[in-house]
Amino acid sequence: MNRKYPFDPLLKHHLVIALLLVVWIFVFLYFTEPLDVNEFGDNEKLIYLPIYGLLGALLYVIHLPFQNWLYKREQNSWTMSSELIWLLLFITVSSLVLRLYYLQVIVEWNPNAYKLWYHLRAIIFPAILTILPIILIGRFALGKYHEKLLEDKKIELKGEGNYEGLRLQLNDIISIQSSDNYIEVFYLSGTNLKKTLIRAKLSAIDDEFDFLLRTHRSHLINPFHFQQWKTENGKHFLILNYDIIVPVSKTYLEHIKSFINSTTN
Repeated sequence: MNRKYPFDPLLKHHLVIALLLVVWIFVFLYFTEPLDVNEFGDNEKLIYLPIYGLLGALLYVIHLPFQNWLYKREQNSWTMSSELIWLLLFITVSSLVLRLYYLQVIVEWNPNAYKLWYHLRAIIFPAILTILPIILIGRFALGKYHEKLLEDKKIELKGEGNYEGLRLQLNDIISIQSSDNYIEVFYLSGTNLKKTLIRAKLSAIDDEFDFLLRTHRSHLINPFHFQQWKTENGKHFLILNYDIIVPVSKTYLEHIKSFINSTTN
C-alpha cells in the first residue's frame, strides 16, 4: 500500500476533473433517465439536471484541500494508501451530503422519506459508482501526465567512460562533493537522502549546471536546500536540508552571501 501512485499535486488541474463530472453527470441523467428523471420535460431537464452535475463537481472540489494537506503531510509523496484514504473520505462525505440534500431539499424532512439503508443501497451508492470511473481515470491520467512532465525536466549528471550517471529532478540534488577522481552526489529519492559516487570532475559539473553554486573548491550546493549559516572558529559553513554541512571558503563567501540574501529576502 506504500507503493507510489501517479498523482498531480496541482489543484487547478483537478478542476478539469470537476468540469468533466458536471458534463458526465448531466449526460448520464439526461439519456438514462434513472428514478424520476423521465418525468421531467426537456426544458426541465436542461434546468435541473445541470444542478446535479454541479453538486457532483462541488463534492469533488471540497475534498481538494484535504488532498493537498495529505500530500504535504507525506512530504510531497503520494502512495496507493494516500489515494485510498482520499477516495474513502470522498465516498463517505458525498454519501452524507447526498443524504442531507435529499432530506432537506427533495422531501423536506417528510416522514415517508426513504430509510437510510435503502437510500444508500438503492440510490446513493449507485450514483457514486457512476461518477467513480471519471474520478479514477481522470486522477490516474493526470498523475501519469505529471510524471511525464517531471521526467522531461530531469537533468543528467554524466560520468566518464562507461560509468553510469544520474538522472534527477533539479531540486532533488542537495550538494556535490569532489573525492579524488570522483564526485559524491547527495540527493533525494522520494523522501530519503541518498549518496552516489560518480567518476567525474567537479569543475565539469560546475560548468554544465549554472543553478549549482560553488562554495569551496571541493563543493557545489543547490541553493534551494539552504537552511542557515554556521560560523565556527572563524570559518563559515552552510547548513542544508537533512543537516548536510558544507564549508564556504573566503574565495566564494561574498558571492554566496549576496546570492543567498537576494533569494531569501
